[in-house]
Amino acid sequence: MFEAADTPYLVPFDGKFKVAKASTAPPKDAPKKKELEALLEEEVERLAEQQEMLYAEDRHSLLVIFQAMDAAGKDGTIGAVFSGINPAGCQVYSFKAPSHEELDHDFLWRTSRNLPERGRIGIFNRSYYEETLVVRVHPEFLAGQRLPDLPKAGKLDQLWKERFESIREHERHLARNGVVILKFFLHVSKEEQKQRFLARLDEPSKNWKFNAGDIEERQHFDEYMAAYQETLAATSRPWAPWYCIPADSKRYMRWQVAKTVSASLQKMGLRFPEVTAEERARFDELRARLENE
Repeated sequence: MFEAADTPYLVPFDGKFKVAKASTAPPKDAPKKKELEALLEEEVERLAEQQEMLYAEDRHSLLVIFQAMDAAGKDGTIGAVFSGINPAGCQVYSFKAPSHEELDHDFLWRTSRNLPERGRIGIFNRSYYEETLVVRVHPEFLAGQRLPDLPKAGKLDQLWKERFESIREHERHLARNGVVILKFFLHVSKEEQKQRFLARLDEPSKNWKFNAGDIEERQHFDEYMAAYQETLAATSRPWAPWYCIPADSKRYMRWQVAKTVSASLQKMGLRFPEVTAEERARFDELRARLENE
């Protein structure tokens, strides 16, 4: 079974992750702007090569999950990191508020039907983890899920533990069946989020990104951090690791995500399928026919 690539931002598997100790800023010795752009470009090229082998080998799939606070840079990161891969081998899904149909199923159903096929890369912009994050901050959303034996407000700890257990079992099942799972929490500071919201208000080209509801959610920032801390601690495992990536610098964040995805694909030992002796002989016959036309 796949095991996580070890990086400084790997969330430990012992349940002791503390979000307050996780940096939102790059280290002081981080590469500068131009160097980061070049480093990202190198990783994008590597990913393109690895994705071709993943597609050709057709034995594994890659599921990349992004979770973050508003304005952390999920969309831009997805666009930048996966800009070089063949679109035919990749699929991106953004999960918003669940529909009536989705609420009539268990909380893993809507994402399960969008899992990547073997040979492909699947990207989830938000995911089933919303059920232990936004729903935890807003437990009133549980009323619309019509769950049997729903605990009363203030006594939901067992529900979150059960959801963590369901997620761990779900991800382990996927891993056993060839799905490599990488999960990224893009960790932006409250101050940087504020500056990005202001930019969305002040710059006409960014006005379309602004959502008044984001300001309301900002009032729950500390509650979200507590939910992220428990979620990451409970569900980071060697076969489905979380990476807590500093997100105050978009360039550094994108490079680290690309670097982690590339390193993970390298650990898979991907290879192009080998041609058998019979197939090689047939190729030689076909080559001769083409050359003699």
